[in-house]
Amino acid sequence: MTADDSFGRLDDDDYPAYTMGRAAEMLGTTPSFLRALGEARLITPLRSEGGHRRYSRYQLRIAARARELVDHGTPIEAACRIIILEDQLEEAQRINAEYRRAASRHTVAI
Repeated sequence: MTADDSFGRLDDDDYPAYTMGRAAEMLGTTPSFLRALGEARLITPLRSEGGHRRYSRYQLRIAARARELVDHGTPIEAACRIIILEDQLEEAQRINAEYRRAASRHTVAI
């Protein structure tokens, strides 16, 4: 890997750049909280060659949302389910909007 390849990954939201300790520090939480999110299958960190968990910026945003819900009294399992449902709703709305655009183009073409 060249230096140019490494720098290109700095903008990649899915690149697992953060260790568990650094991720927990950034979120103001504990490594056990991150492990609990993994056990609940909300986020699945990648593993380094040495087997250490590594998190992406995208995963940290999800973990931050979970922490927000937990900080407001939501049990962690419920917080994870809420986030999963929010994500599914967002995806369904995106697909629905695409169908509407396609249908409007079809109607105009007739």
